[in-house]
Amino acid sequence: MRRYETIAIIDPDLPDEERAGVLERTTDLIPKEGGFLVMLDEWGTRKLAYEIKKKVRGYYVRIDYCGMGSLVDEIERFFRIDDKVLKFMTVLLEKDADVENIKEEMVLAKSEAEAEAARKKAEEVEKEANAAEAEAAMKKAEEVEKEADATDEVPEKDDESDTDHIASDSPEIETVETEKTETETTEINKEEQ
Repeated sequence: MRRYETIAIIDPDLPDEERAGVLERTTDLIPKEGGFLVMLDEWGTRKLAYEIKKKVRGYYVRIDYCGMGSLVDEIERFFRIDDKVLKFMTVLLEKDADVENIKEEMVLAKSEAEAEAARKKAEEVEKEANAAEAEAAMKKAEEVEKEADATDEVPEKDDESDTDHIASDSPEIETVETEKTETETTEINKEEQ
């Protein structure tokens, strides 16, 4: 089996239902012709490099599938008949594609995508929980502040400072001063000698 990729540009003015119908018919062709759909990737509406059928924009779709040449012929025949498809191109990705290996890769990719989605959801829940905790903490802080304002009484101010009760000529202060003077004097005398 070979692996192919077909990129189709569909008319961007189609309603979603009609576009979905075109894609559904294309994906239904793959198993009928003995193929296997790997991925259907819708890129969305984009600006065209040049005008096609008087359209400057197109809806891009990438179809990744495995099958034989007859499957590619049938998909391209369908695209040629349908006026909703502006342009298409098919590229051979692998000559000998291992379908079982591709299925395993798909399962792995799907589980990784689910794990990533679960991680993002957990982060969102954590952010919401942190926001709720922060809000609760703010409310509690406001309550504590209100309680503090209600019970806070301004103490009477003493006219005396903390140093007013010590006499300026107290022996403790003089002792300290004399000790400093004596040590300085002895240091100077030692340097002179």
